[in-house]
Amino acid sequence: MKPAEIDIRSLAPRVRTALEAVSALGASEHAQQSVELLAALAQLQADDEVLLAGLLVPVLHGGLVDEATALETFGENALRMARELERVGDSGIPAGWNPGQHLKPEQAEGLRKLLLALASDVRLVLIRLALQLVRMRSLKSASEAECRRAALETHEIYAPLANRLGIWQLKWELEDLAFRFSQPEEYKRIAGWLKSKRAEREQYIEDVKRELSRELEKLGIRGDITGRPKHIYSIWRKMQRKALRFEQVMDVLAVRVMVETIAECYAALGVVHGLWPYIPGEFDDYIATPKDNNYRSLHTAVIGPGKLPLEVQIRTREMHEHAELGVAAHWQYKEGRKAETSFQQKIVWLRQLLEPSQREGAEPDLLAGLQAEVFEDRVYALSPKGEVVDLPTGATPLDFAYQVHTNLGHRCRGARVNGRMVTLDYKLSNGDTVEIIPAKQPHPSRDWLVPTLGFLASPRSRAKVRAWFRKQDETQNREQGKQMLERELDRLGVRAPPLPEILADLGLPNADALYQGLGEGELTVAQVAGAVHRRLQASEPPKPARALHKPKGAGDSPGMIIDGVGDLLSTIARCCHPVPPEEILGYITVGRGVSIHRANCANLVRLRETNPARVIAAGWGRPADERTFAVSVRVEAYDRRGLVRDISGVLADEHISIEAMNTVTNPADNIATIDVTVKVHGLDELSRLLSRFATLPNVISARRKVASG
Repeated sequence: MKPAEIDIRSLAPRVRTALEAVSALGASEHAQQSVELLAALAQLQADDEVLLAGLLVPVLHGGLVDEATALETFGENALRMARELERVGDSGIPAGWNPGQHLKPEQAEGLRKLLLALASDVRLVLIRLALQLVRMRSLKSASEAECRRAALETHEIYAPLANRLGIWQLKWELEDLAFRFSQPEEYKRIAGWLKSKRAEREQYIEDVKRELSRELEKLGIRGDITGRPKHIYSIWRKMQRKALRFEQVMDVLAVRVMVETIAECYAALGVVHGLWPYIPGEFDDYIATPKDNNYRSLHTAVIGPGKLPLEVQIRTREMHEHAELGVAAHWQYKEGRKAETSFQQKIVWLRQLLEPSQREGAEPDLLAGLQAEVFEDRVYALSPKGEVVDLPTGATPLDFAYQVHTNLGHRCRGARVNGRMVTLDYKLSNGDTVEIIPAKQPHPSRDWLVPTLGFLASPRSRAKVRAWFRKQDETQNREQGKQMLERELDRLGVRAPPLPEILADLGLPNADALYQGLGEGELTVAQVAGAVHRRLQASEPPKPARALHKPKGAGDSPGMIIDGVGDLLSTIARCCHPVPPEEILGYITVGRGVSIHRANCANLVRLRETNPARVIAAGWGRPADERTFAVSVRVEAYDRRGLVRDISGVLADEHISIEAMNTVTNPADNIATIDVTVKVHGLDELSRLLSRFATLPNVISARRKVASG
C-alpha cells in the first residue's frame, strides 16, 4: 500500500466538504496528516463515517478546530470516534520504556488485546492502524530514539493487529517501515538485492495471473488467482528462520490458486509445472500430509517468466477458508504462536466486520453491539507502571494480585482501583489501574475459596490459595476444618447431621479427611451444606400417605404427607421453621390442627414429654425443587448507614423473597440485631445466603434463628 492521490470524484459530498475545510487550514503538519490519513483509509474502501473521522483526528488533536466546528463540519459520529481515539492512542509502549528494551511477548499481546477491548467501535481500530502508517511514513526527520521506539511499537503491536484483522494492505507496509527504522542496514541490504521495484514486481504477478488463468480455462478449471509480492521484512524473516541466502528464497514472488475440488488442485499443479520448470526439492504436499494444525495446501516453486523464482500455493476454497479463519489462520501461522480459541474467534468476527462486502446491508446497531458481544469474557487491567494484566470477566483485585505474582496474592490485604480504595471482591473493568496493598507476611483467607463470596473469579487463583493451605501444618488444618464445619452446622441450625452418610456423599473415608479437606481448601462449606441437604433428604423413611395437605406457611408448595390424621389442618411451626430435607414431626394442637416441627425442635421436645400421644409422624411430600419454605435468620452487626439496604441487596441478588424484617439497635454497644424471615428452597440455598450476609461490612454474625429451649 503506497501513498496515493485522493480521487475527489469518488468521495461523498459531505466528505469532499470536510476535505475542503481541512485544506483551508493551510499547510500545517496536522492538516497534511489529515489528508494523508484520508487517502490511506480511502484505499481501504472505508465508509464515509470512517473517512470523516480520519480527516478530523489529526486537526482536532493539533487544536486546529474546536468541537463546535468539528460537530458542524464532520458530524457527531466522526467527533465521537475522534474522542474515543484519544483513549486508544496511548495504548502502545508502556510507561518507563527506553530505546533498546524489547517488550515481552505476553506484554505486547496484552497491549494488542487492550487496543481492541478499549475501542467502543471497532472501526476505530482501522483508523488507528492507518494513523500509525501515516506517522511511520513521516519518521525520516525524527530522532534515532523516536524512530526505534515507533518501530518497536509498530512491530510488536500494530502490524500483528493488522495481520489478525486481515488488513493485508496495512500489514506489509507497517512491517516494512518498522524493519526499516529498527534495522536500517539490513533493510538497505535486502532492498539492494531486489533488482526490480515493488511496482514492477506487482506487474510481474499480474502477468503470471493472466497466463495461468488462461491455461486453467483450457482445462475447464475455474480458479481464483491472487498474488502478493513478498515484502522486504518477510524476505528477511524467512532468510533468518531458515538460514537461507537471498538466492535461496523461492517465494519472493508468489501466487495463490483457489479451486473447487481436491482433484482440481492436482490438475492445477500439473498446469503450473507444464508452464514453468519445477525446482527440485521445493514441492510440499500438505493435502496428503497436513501440518500439525491441519493446514492443507499444495506448495511448489518454479522458475517463472523472466527466469525469476515463483512460489505457487494451490488449495480448495474450503481449505482457504480454514486457513484464513480456522485453526490454521494466517496470523497464527505467521506469528508462530498458538492463540486461545475464544480470542481467535473474536478476531474472525472483527475481520469479517471490516470487509466492505460484509458491511453492506448490516444493521446499524451491529457495530454498537459487537464490542460487548465478542469481548465479554476477558478484562484487561493495568498496573501502576502501565503493564497489562489479562483476567477473566468478574475478576477482582485479588485475582489481579495472584495473576501478577502468587506471593503478592497471598500477601494482599487491600487494593486501590483508579486511585480509590475498594473491597477485595470489587469487580474490575477494562482499563482499570489496580494498585495492590500487601502485608509483610502471607496470610490468605479460607473465605477466598468460597465461590459464592466473590473474592476470586479465576480457578487458577483459587488453586494457588488451596496450594498454600496444603503446605500448612496438617494438625492445624484439621482443627481449622473441624471448627469451620461446626460453625456452618451451627449457622444452619443442624444439630445432628448424619455424618457417615455425608462422608459417603463426599467420597471421604472418615471425619478427619473431611476436616482436612475443609482446612486445606479442597472442600468448601457450601459443598458440605449441599451434602447435608442431600443426605437428610435421602435418609427420610417412606411414610404411608393418609392425607395430602398444603400447610400454612409453606408458600406455594404442593404440601406434605401427614401420617394418620385424616383431613386435619396443618401449619408450619413458627418456633423452628423446618426446611427440607430436615426430619419433621407433627404435633396435634387444640383448635389449630397439626403443627409441623423439626424433629429436634426444643419446643417439640418439651411438648413430647407432657403429651407424647399428640406427636405423630410427618414427612415432606413431593420433591422440593420448586417449593419455598419460610426460615428466620438473625444478623448481628455494628450499626451503620446502609446496613439494611445491603442486606436487602443480597436478598435481591439471590432472588429470595422477604416475608418479614425487624431491626433493633442497642445504643449501649451500637450493635444492630436484624431478624429477617425469608423463603428458601433448602439448606444449600440458606448456607449460601448466610455466607453472603457474613461478608458484608460490620457484620459480626449471620445464622439461622432457632427457638431456645
